[in-house]
Amino acid sequence: MVAAILLFVIAGLAEIGGGYLVWLWLRESRPLWYGLVGSLILISYGIIPTLQKFPSFGRVYAA
Repeated sequence: MVAAILLFVIAGLAEIGGGYLVWLWLRESRPLWYGLVGSLILISYGIIPTLQKFPSFGRVYAA
């Protein structure tokens, strides 16, 4: 259960942090690497939920 909560928190931070870095790159004219790092973090946000061990997680996530 602790691992599931930890993955949930990490996914949330990845979503917010990655989106913020991309936003800084686009709106605040920050260097290109902000956008690249933000994109990589957002990709990891998509991968993190696959690490869940609960058998019914996919159905709950899809709902």
